[in-house]
Amino acid sequence: MTDPVPQTLECWLPAWQRFDHAHPLRAWLQRADRLPGGAVGYLGGLAAYFHCDAGMPAAALTREYLHGDAGDACWLGADPAWVQPDMTGARLMACGQLPLSMDEAEALAEPLQAVFADEGMKLEISSAQRWHLRLPAQSTLPDFAAPEAALGEDLYEHLPQGEAARRWRVLFNEVQVMLHQHPLNAQRRERGLPPINSLWFWGGGVLPAQVSTALSGVIGEDVLLLALAKRAGIPVQRRTRLDSAKAGWLIDLQDQPVDVIASEWWPTLQQLGKREPLRFAFASGERWLHRPWHRLRFWQRSKP
Repeated sequence: MTDPVPQTLECWLPAWQRFDHAHPLRAWLQRADRLPGGAVGYLGGLAAYFHCDAGMPAAALTREYLHGDAGDACWLGADPAWVQPDMTGARLMACGQLPLSMDEAEALAEPLQAVFADEGMKLEISSAQRWHLRLPAQSTLPDFAAPEAALGEDLYEHLPQGEAARRWRVLFNEVQVMLHQHPLNAQRRERGLPPINSLWFWGGGVLPAQVSTALSGVIGEDVLLLALAKRAGIPVQRRTRLDSAKAGWLIDLQDQPVDVIASEWWPTLQQLGKREPLRFAFASGERWLHRPWHRLRFWQRSKP
């Protein structure tokens, strides 16, 4: 069930803890109304705004958005990742947000194609950052952790468990060995770039027949967010049109560094806040509502 959206302009931001006390947003929210806590995390935040008839099949949604051919196949995300060994195991350092060209992506994927073909799957390089596995429609998948759940942590604690997942753990290890040996990764290290030495499986499922939302439109750049908006039939604008946002729309800034929000987006947000009620939803769950007349609350200095 999607979170009912009042006639406010929604602004989705990174975790509250990332904003230090000198950030201009903190001072602004001293005059706003604190709301009950909301959704936490990337997928949680998306699920608060969009409802799919079958969970959140991120891979099928993004494949359909990028190439329009998801059909009735089962899809699984297999995004390029950087894994760093340590004393106790290995940590997932980055996934799907690595500097990587399309030519590099295709070169890295080429030796992996036969591995997946032997398992009855096809590896599709939908974009440099988004790789997908096409599986038969009736495929049964174990539970895979989203990248946000595993980033910075021991990745083996987030691999699927149980006998049904054994096949995937074997594939995961085989892919790591092949990517580790790929000559392109040696070149990347020489250029000071992190290696692409793993794939992260996540977001499995089939394309939902319907996606619903209470939003009127979306401003953002995130591929899964744009895929959901398109499936729900609402308009999308890039962040270059931020000043055109209005009540009922969602501004997605949750993927932006907080210093960039202060320097690039904050002046426009302030202007929007003078004409529209603004509800700020942080990825860590905190929420505030700022109405245009709240800027006159000179007496209020509540500590957000």
